[in-house]
Amino acid sequence: MALIVQKYGGTSVGTIERIENVADKVIGWRDRGHQVVVVVSAMSGETDRLIGLAKGITARPEPREMDVLLSTGEQVTIALLCIALEKRGCPARSYTGGQVRILTDNAFNKARIEDVEIAAMRDDLAQGRIIVVAGFQGVDKDGNITTLGRGGSDTTGVALAAALKADECQIYTDVDGVYTTDPRVVPEARRLNRITFEEMLEMASLGSKVLQIRSVEFAGKHNVPLRVLSSFQEGPGTLITFEEALEAEPMEKELISGIAFNRDEAKLTVLGVPDRPGIASSILGPVSAANIEVDMIIQNVSYDGTTDFTFTVHRNDYERALEILQEHTATLGAREVSGDLKIAKLSLVGMGMRSHAGVASKMFGVLAKEGINIRMISTSEIKISVVIDEKYLELGVRALHEAFELDKAA
Repeated sequence: MALIVQKYGGTSVGTIERIENVADKVIGWRDRGHQVVVVVSAMSGETDRLIGLAKGITARPEPREMDVLLSTGEQVTIALLCIALEKRGCPARSYTGGQVRILTDNAFNKARIEDVEIAAMRDDLAQGRIIVVAGFQGVDKDGNITTLGRGGSDTTGVALAAALKADECQIYTDVDGVYTTDPRVVPEARRLNRITFEEMLEMASLGSKVLQIRSVEFAGKHNVPLRVLSSFQEGPGTLITFEEALEAEPMEKELISGIAFNRDEAKLTVLGVPDRPGIASSILGPVSAANIEVDMIIQNVSYDGTTDFTFTVHRNDYERALEILQEHTATLGAREVSGDLKIAKLSLVGMGMRSHAGVASKMFGVLAKEGINIRMISTSEIKISVVIDEKYLELGVRALHEAFELDKAA
C-alpha cells in the first residue's frame, strides 16, 4: 500500500461532470489499496471571475482582502468533490488550508509555506478516509488567510506529499506530461518520459506552464517523486526525478530537453545613471521592496561616466515597477526611464549543455536566419535565454525545435 498525493487543476474540476470523473479516478486508486490525499484548484475560470469582481470595485484591491476572496474558489471545489465521493460510498473529508494548518509567511498574494501540520490528516487516513484539501492557500501565524500565487495548488500538493512522506505526488492537468515545448505552438512536440528536477526547474522558471516553479523547488528539496499526468486520458505521464536516477537506467539523453517561452515579460531601462558602486542596488532595491521579482538584468558599458541599466519583470508588475523607477529618477541621477511591453523570453533547456559546446552559437544562428533580433541574453549551465520581440516568438520556437530535432527521441 502506497500513500499518494494527487493534485487536480482547474480544468480537471471545471464542471460537475469532471468533478465526478475525478471522484471515480480517486476511488480507483483507493480500490487498489492506496491511501489518497487530494489537492484541488478552483473550478476553471473561477479565480478570474473573483478577481474581476474585486477589480470592479477598485483597480488595486487591498492584498489581505484579495486573499480572503480568492481562497473561496477552492473551498467550493473541495466540498463538491467530497459530496461526489460520499455519494459513491467512499468516506471523505474536506479541509481548507487553514483547517489543515498549512502555515505560511504573511506575504499576501505570494505567500510561502513554512510548515504543515499532519496529525489530523494521519488520523483520517488511518480511518480509511479520502482527504480533500484546498490548494493555493494557507494561514499565517496571526490566522490571516494567505494565497500562494498563480499555480499555488501545485505547491500545496508537493508540500503535503513532503510532510506526509508520500510515495509519489501526482499532478493531474489537461496535458499528459511535460513536452519538448508547447504542442499548441509546435504540433510535433514530443512528450518526455522523464526529466530532471534541474531541467524542470529551469523550464518552470522560464515560462513552462505545466508546473509552478515553487512546487518543483519544493519537490527537489524534499526528494518528492513528482509525476505529471492527464486527467482526461490514461498514460504514464512524465516523471520528474534527480539526474542520478536518469543515469541509472537507459533512457533519452538529449542535448536539449525542451524549449520554454514566456509572453508575460516586460522590459524596463534606466538611462544615463552614474556608473558607480551601488547603483544596481539603488535601482533594484525599491523594486524588490515592493515584492516585485526581477528576472534578466543587463548593464551596458560605461560611457562618459554613465551607463544604461535594463531588467525584465512579469508583465503584471510592469506598471508598478515603472512608477517606482520614475519616483526615484532624480535620486538615481538618471536621464530617463523607459519600458517595453511587447517582448517575450525564449529559452533552450538541457542537461546536455554541460558537456557540449556550440549550443549558443547554433541557437543564435537559427534565430538570425529567421530575421529575429536578440535584445537580451542570459545563460546558466543548463539553459540559454534570449529576449526577442513578442511578434517573432512562435516563429523562433518552431525554428529552434526543428533545428535541434526535438521531435525525435534520442
